Formats: sequence, C-alpha cells, structure tokens
Amino acid sequence: MFETLSDRLTSVFSSLRSKGRLSDADIDATCREIRIALLEADVALPVVKAFVAQVKERARGAEVSQALNPAQQVVKIVNDELIEILGGETRRLRYAKTPPTVIMLAGLQGAGKTTLAGKLAKWLRDQGHAPLLVACDLQRPNAVQQLAVVAERAGAAVYAPEPGNGVGDPVAVARQSIDHAKRQQHDIVVIDTAGRLGIDQEMMKQAADIRDAVSPDEVLFVVDAMIGQDAVSTAQAFMDGVGFDGVVLTKLDGDARGGAALSVRHITSRPIMFASTGEKLEDFDAFHPDRMAGRILDMGDILTLIEQAQKTFDEAEAAKMAGKLASGDGFTLDDFLEQMMMVRRMGPIKNLLGMMPGMGQMRDQLNQVDDRDLDRIAAIIRSMTPGERHDPKIINGSRRARIAKGSGVTVTEVSNLVVRFFDAQKMMKRMSQGLGIPGMPGGRGKAQKAQKAKKGRRVSGDPRKAAQAKSGAASGPDGPDGSTGSTGTPGLGALGKLGAGQLPPGLELPPGFDPSKLKFPKK
Repeated sequence: MFETLSDRLTSVFSSLRSKGRLSDADIDATCREIRIALLEADVALPVVKAFVAQVKERARGAEVSQALNPAQQVVKIVNDELIEILGGETRRLRYAKTPPTVIMLAGLQGAGKTTLAGKLAKWLRDQGHAPLLVACDLQRPNAVQQLAVVAERAGAAVYAPEPGNGVGDPVAVARQSIDHAKRQQHDIVVIDTAGRLGIDQEMMKQAADIRDAVSPDEVLFVVDAMIGQDAVSTAQAFMDGVGFDGVVLTKLDGDARGGAALSVRHITSRPIMFASTGEKLEDFDAFHPDRMAGRILDMGDILTLIEQAQKTFDEAEAAKMAGKLASGDGFTLDDFLEQMMMVRRMGPIKNLLGMMPGMGQMRDQLNQVDDRDLDRIAAIIRSMTPGERHDPKIINGSRRARIAKGSGVTVTEVSNLVVRFFDAQKMMKRMSQGLGIPGMPGGRGKAQKAQKAKKGRRVSGDPRKAAQAKSGAASGPDGPDGSTGSTGTPGLGALGKLGAGQLPPGLELPPGFDPSKLKFPKK
C-alpha cells in the first residue's frame, strides 16, 4: 500500500546520509521532496502542509544543528511526525462496565463492513470474548446470508431474525439484539449496518437511529484505503451525520497509494484502531502508528513479526525443537517439515520478509518469492517413507526416482533437498559444538588446540634455526637433563640457556667495547 511513499522517502534520506552538516538549503530541498512524495501518495493537501511545516520547523531547531549525525536526526523527526499523524499511541477498544459491549460498524457500501465484522469477531474470540454478530443491513441483496457465512467461518454466533433483501426494520433488530446477547451471555455485540454507494440522507438517518437505539460503546467508521481523496470527504460526512470513535482501514494489501490512511486521522481527529491487510479472516489486527511509520520509512516491523511468531509457534514444541537444534542430533526431515509448516502458517513469506528493516530496497527480489516453493518441498518430504525421513542417508537413486514421481518433481529437486538438509545438519552440529564460534560451549579454545595438535611443530626454513630447534628438542625443554641450568632463564628459549659472558650465535661486540664500564642510572 505505501510502497511508492516508502521508496520516495527512502531515496530522500539516502542523499542526506553523506552530509555531516545540513544547511538551510539542504533542509528546504528535503522538505520539498517530502512534500512531493506525500502528494504523490494521495495525501490530502492540508495534511501535507501541516506535516511539512512541522518537519521544517523542527529540522531548523537545536535538535538537528547540535546533533552528532544531523541526517539521522531528520529521519527521526520525520518518523515522529508520521507517528503523530497516524494517531500517536495505539488506541484500544473501550469495553462496557456491564456486558455486553456494543460495537457499531458504519461506512459506505463496498468498504468491506460485513467481511470486517467476521474478522473482528475472530479477533475478539482470540482475545477470549464471545461476540455476537447482528445483521442490520437489510437492504443489500444477500447481506444477511453473507454475514451468516462469515460468522460461521469465524466461529461466532449471529443474530438475524429478518431475511433482509429489503424486508425488516434494522432499528428494531438492533434493539432486540441487546436482550438476545444478555440471554445468551455474549459479552460483545457487533452490529453490521447498511451502506450506500454515496452519501445520502436516508442512510445517515438509519445509522443515527440505530446509534440512538443501542447507545454503542464504540462506533467504528470502515473506510476503503484505496478510494483516495474521497475517503476524506466521506469521513467528514459521517463525522457530521453520525459521529464515530475510531477508524478501520480495509484493503491495505491493495496497490493504491494509501494517502487516505494518513489523511483521515488528521482531518477527523479520530484514531485509526484496526487495519485489514488481506482477504483471510486472520489478516486483521490492531493498528499501531509507530509500527506503520517504521514500515513506511523502511525501518521494519519486528514487533509485529514477533507477535505473529508467538501466535503460531507452540512454546512446548519450540523448546523441544530448540533442544534438538542445540544437540545437533535427532533433527530429521519430519522436524524440518514441521518447522516449515509453522512458518507457512504465519502468512506469506513475502510479507514476513517485508517486516525486516531495509527490505524495501530489495522489493524486486521479494516479489519473486513464491510460497509454492515451500509446498513443493513439503510434497517431496511427504512422499518419503518414515524411515527415509528419519535417515535420509538411505535415499539412493531408485528411492529418489520414486520420491520424485510421487511428489511430481524432478529427481534433481529431490537430490538438492537432501543435500541442503545434510548441509543444514552439519552446520547445526558445528554450532552445537561451538567450533569457531566464541562463547559457545567447547568453543574456539578447543578448536584452536585441536588445530595446533594436528599441525604439530613447525620447522623453520633457515638451516641454522632448523638445526637449533632440532638440537633443542633432542636435549629437552631447557637442557640435556631437563633443568634450566645455572644461568638459564625459563621462558627465554635459546637466550635463557646462554652462559655468563656469552652472546647468541652470529652476534659479536665491537672491538674495544667493555660492558663493565657502562654506567646505568640508579633507581
């Protein structure tokens, strides 16, 4: 969604990093590029003016002029202002003191309210709640049936006493749903309301009547992030006609420029609370302004990546697998397949890699990542017998041909997988032994000792030194009898074995030089 904006801002900051000091001209040029980048991303003009003015004011202040690295300080300022425009802090749902908590969804037709109701219900169920979906969109054809299907997929209950398709009173249904939720012990009620293709008085009046009938704790305005500047005028109309407490962005996985996300929050002063990033019910989560700003500036989103891993990976299984990896033994192709499937459940590999810092510069390579490669690897492993998975060394040529035929791949692909698995096993075993890795058990010290023992004593290429080393080895460490001698000095090698008045071979004193006449300063 924010790829264009991210690319432009990244190129702007890359030109700043080579400068040790920023002049007013540099700041003006940077702000001009930021203004162009925001306008190209379809951000509303009042938002662009306010953003650029704030960045320029702070960039000319003391925090940049006295900074050790002015370019990084400007990046920090832009990051801070992006977070502020996106809402500052993460806004959480307000729950009623006495259940049920009532959440009302409002927005135009086609924004994705019904699908979002199912995503919200699944998200609430994962939080430990028991949501009830209420079908109050009785105008759009088959809207009630769609909500029932989505609710079933999300594992949530649905209240739909009216068939819809123009039949029924949505205000009465909304009012009755509160009593139904209390009787069935649902702690949250999510009301799906009707929309229109455009703003009209009938829709606004119906939404306002439902609001007055149920007194919702949260009114969420659902907006399609791909509609651009229309999002601002639509949000303002709903703000005046119905009022809302938070914004939900849908279709953030689209290829639109995404300026609506930056504009709605600034125009309406209402925080963005949730974001839908895909078609699946799992592609939904709370909106974090600081994380979104990090993605826009290509700083990554490690926290979201960690949270997704915690949801997917079982702690007991992770600890068991860590033990296998640490020991270097017992790691089989079954374990490899299990780990790969866990990563697969976290979402598309492209999205996971995109959360890493600096990946915006490798977007072309990321676009070539195909999750079907993992499916092919899984098919190869599943075509093996239990014995072959446990001990891949027994996989000979005929077995590889059988595996390739069963998984629909070539024999070369099977061979490459087995070779890569053996390489991974060797690397894990090497890491578990700490060979060449400081700080690991049995680490660099053992490796160096083993290497020295293997190499043995080195022999010099100088014949005189080689003869001295040979004679020294034959006569023991310090002398023929193993002692240091009367004048020998331990630790000095051949020099320590020289007697009084002796010099090393090849050294002579100048004629007439008497060492006894040398005078040294007293201590």
